[in-house]
Amino acid sequence: MPDLGTAVMTIHVFSGILAVIFGTIALCSRKGSEVHKRTGRFFVVAMIVSSLLGSVAGALAFRTLYITTHAGVLAVTLLLTSWQIIKVTTGDRIRISPALITLSGLNTAGLIYVTGYAAQQPNGVFLDFHATDYGFLAGLAGVAFMGELSIFKHKSVSPRRCLMAHLWRMCCGFFIAAGSAFTGPGAQAFPESIQETGLLSVPEAVIVLAMVYWLFRVWRSTRYPFPKP
Repeated sequence: MPDLGTAVMTIHVFSGILAVIFGTIALCSRKGSEVHKRTGRFFVVAMIVSSLLGSVAGALAFRTLYITTHAGVLAVTLLLTSWQIIKVTTGDRIRISPALITLSGLNTAGLIYVTGYAAQQPNGVFLDFHATDYGFLAGLAGVAFMGELSIFKHKSVSPRRCLMAHLWRMCCGFFIAAGSAFTGPGAQAFPESIQETGLLSVPEAVIVLAMVYWLFRVWRSTRYPFPKP
C-alpha cells in the first residue's frame, strides 16, 4: 500500500496534468466564450488541488521539494485573487479576502528570507534549489502582494486593469503548473535524452508569450473587450 507521500505526489502530478490540459484549452480559446469559461473553471479547480498537494508534498519531502511549498501557496493565492477580481462587474467594489492577502504577504516574506539565506550558502544553493529560483518566486509573490494591497486600499479598479490583473495572475499560475510538470519535479518522468534537449522549457516560453500578447491587446483596447466569465 503506498505511503502518504507517494499518494500525495501521485494526485499532485495527476491534477497538475489536468491543469496543464485545461489551461492550454482556456488560453487558446476565445476569451469570454463558453469553452474559455468552462475550461477556465476546471483549470482553477485542478490547479488549486495540485498546488495544495504540492505544498503538502514540499512539507513531507522537505529536503528535496521545499520550494514547492512556496510555489503551491503562490499559485493558490494568484488563482483565488484572480477569480475574485474578474467576477466583479463595472462599478462594484472588489473584495479580496484579507486572509488571502495575509497569506500572500507571509509567503512573500518567507520567499525573500529564503532567497537571501540561499544566496549566502556555498554555490548559492539551499535544499537543492538556487537562490535565483527562490528569488524568481519572491518577485512574483511580491508583485502580486503589492497589487492585492493596492486593490484592497482603493476597493475599485478600471475594467481594463481588472482584466489585466486577472490575465497575468492566471497565466502565472499556469506557468507555475507547467514549470512543475516539465522543468520541475515532473521532468523526472521524461527520458534524460528529452530533458537534455531543452524542449521541456518550451511550454513555459509559450505561456509567457501568450500572456504578453493578451496583456498588450487589453492594454491597447479602447473598450472592455471580453464578456465576464
